[in-house]
Amino acid sequence: MKKLLLINPVGQRSGSLLSKFSTFQPLSLAYTAAVTPSRWEIKIVDENIDEFKFEEADLVGITAFTSNINRAYEIAQMYQKKKIKVIMGGIHISMLPDEALQYADTVVTGEVEGIWNQVITDFENNHLLPRYKGPRIDLSRTKITPRHDLLHPSYFWNSVQTSRGCPFNCNFCSVSRYLGKEYRQRRAKDVLDELEKIKGKYITFIDDNLIGHSPESRNRAMELFEGMIGLNLRKKWWMQSSMNAADDEHLIELAAQAGCMYVFIGFETLNKKTLEGMKKGINLKIGVENYKRVVDRFHKYGIGVLGSFVIGNDHESPEYYKGLADFLVTSGIDIVQINILTPLPGTDLMEQMQKEGRLIYQDLPKDWYKYRFSYVVHQIRGGEENTVYTGNNYIKNKIYSFPFYQYRLLNSIYHIKNPTNIYAIYKLNQSMKKGWQGTHYYKSLMPSRKTTCP
Repeated sequence: MKKLLLINPVGQRSGSLLSKFSTFQPLSLAYTAAVTPSRWEIKIVDENIDEFKFEEADLVGITAFTSNINRAYEIAQMYQKKKIKVIMGGIHISMLPDEALQYADTVVTGEVEGIWNQVITDFENNHLLPRYKGPRIDLSRTKITPRHDLLHPSYFWNSVQTSRGCPFNCNFCSVSRYLGKEYRQRRAKDVLDELEKIKGKYITFIDDNLIGHSPESRNRAMELFEGMIGLNLRKKWWMQSSMNAADDEHLIELAAQAGCMYVFIGFETLNKKTLEGMKKGINLKIGVENYKRVVDRFHKYGIGVLGSFVIGNDHESPEYYKGLADFLVTSGIDIVQINILTPLPGTDLMEQMQKEGRLIYQDLPKDWYKYRFSYVVHQIRGGEENTVYTGNNYIKNKIYSFPFYQYRLLNSIYHIKNPTNIYAIYKLNQSMKKGWQGTHYYKSLMPSRKTTCP
């Protein structure tokens, strides 16, 4: 029996990877394993959990994001030196296949499920091609259950995917280019069948938007939530969603009854002009002035809100960061994620920065490790690099310091009421705080105890 080694690399243990509570399973490898012929022995090696140790295999598959691509290339070269064939896939490889082919024997772009059997057959017949392109599969017709049994058992969250694709094209996101603009969704029954088989209690839906944007997708979400309630699954879970989900109060109520602990929402910025540049149409339609109303709607049903914001945009001032910090204290947002704007391969933002000659770190692929949402990697118009780092420190020092941190947690307790959900909110706040304290700029640019912002 031939052995397939599937590897999830980790380059730099920082940010969310510093906490078990914010680290998630490499579900793409579990899907790859699910479509591998039974005549193969399969093992998933996960650097999220275990230290990597070289082991023999007949074939190696490696997935990677931009943030960990350097480590992926390093591992690939280890196996190539041993004359073991290496196949690479994932979003970074799909965006930059020519680069990846310098380090791998074969690259698979797109979705692996529809092409993997051909890849394996070609390998077995010694006809492995340098490139394969996976088709976008019809999730409503294709029943593929990922091999959860091969994922490391120590993860807190069990990952489940119910949809792929995004009809929007936010300028900093490559999802629509990678997975298409069509919102493809699995049948609710198929998802429920998978959930019933998962032994763990805690679920993370890794969809970019679980609820979707159309009447059809909302009906599917409603069917899913009603199914979870009817089956009495007793799972606790979180999801990502656009803020327009708050328009459907009944759907939110069902999500709460089905076990939703919190929802991840990309608020992104308080600046309307910046939202326009980001192409965040839904946010503009709802309006920055209504952000708190969105939070209140989820709170009404005991669901917490993880609000994601992006800083490092053009023309952001220290005054803006002060205002954002004040908003985060008073908005009711329970958990805060702040990323530094990062142009990634395959995004309109990257194409714009390249065209305008604004990238600072261009020794690629060596410099890819800085493209991880914690470095300023492009020249900011109307702003400076240190202003962003100092502003980030100012904001986080304020929301995690006395008395603001305690006020935020008490506010969550008052609105959420559910003890399990409150505990999750507390743990995630601790995780976010730990990730900030592990950044390269935390100590050197830490503001004073008076939380001043230059």
